[in-house]
Amino acid sequence: MNWQLAVSTLGMPGVTVSEAVRVAAEHGCHGVEIRTHPDEEVHIGLTAREVGRLRARIADAGLAVPCLAGYARLCAPGPHGRAIDELRSLIELAHQFGAPAIRAFPGGEGDPASDDARAHERIGAVLEELRDSGVRLLVETHDSHPTGSATMRLVEPFAAPGLVAVLWDALHPWRCGEPPARTRAVLAGYLGYFQLKDVAGTRDLTPLRPGQGDIPLAECGQLLQSWSGWVSLEWERAWYPSVEPVGAPLEAAAAWFGRWRPCPPNAPS
Repeated sequence: MNWQLAVSTLGMPGVTVSEAVRVAAEHGCHGVEIRTHPDEEVHIGLTAREVGRLRARIADAGLAVPCLAGYARLCAPGPHGRAIDELRSLIELAHQFGAPAIRAFPGGEGDPASDDARAHERIGAVLEELRDSGVRLLVETHDSHPTGSATMRLVEPFAAPGLVAVLWDALHPWRCGEPPARTRAVLAGYLGYFQLKDVAGTRDLTPLRPGQGDIPLAECGQLLQSWSGWVSLEWERAWYPSVEPVGAPLEAAAAWFGRWRPCPPNAPS
């Protein structure tokens, strides 16, 4: 089993990729999860030359881009075309960056049958692009589908976890009453990525350094021992601008990572 550590640029709003790379490298990260947003340096519509320059900067630091965190909403009401075009653009951008995955939100409005049907239509429309590009679509446990059980309704019908899987955000299943053991069991082979975060409780979602809040992160660490993949700190400073800069939280995340990262067979613990 093998984990790799990343940090999301959501914790560094407005910061250049070069600066984000510096912060990640200084804290022992293996990669940078890039928030893809019109307000940030990385966004849909970059030229191939711009992508090449940014990709080279990341590679020169010895880092990878494990995921482009986009904002496509798979279940949202409205025409399919816009959502599908957004997914296709994000897949192409990830391919240019050499990123193996993109993140999308469910984004439904509370009618499970309609929400799920829209997601199935939109995911099905981009399966060929995912397959051809080698990019994986990760649906985050979030908003209308906050639990592992709910998110699995969106991905399991495709029976292709190598193409369509789940990003387990440590916060949302837990705050909605799904224990980590249940989330892990439900996701099984569809777990594609783990986002590390902590908060004071289910009513106060202000970010705290990992280990300072109530999310059972030690239990999560134990449950992930048989899994391989990327663990990324999502420090939501873009949404909570009053919280501290990402440095100290990333130190705490690196400590959690070092504590729970599975040891290779015959390696000293």
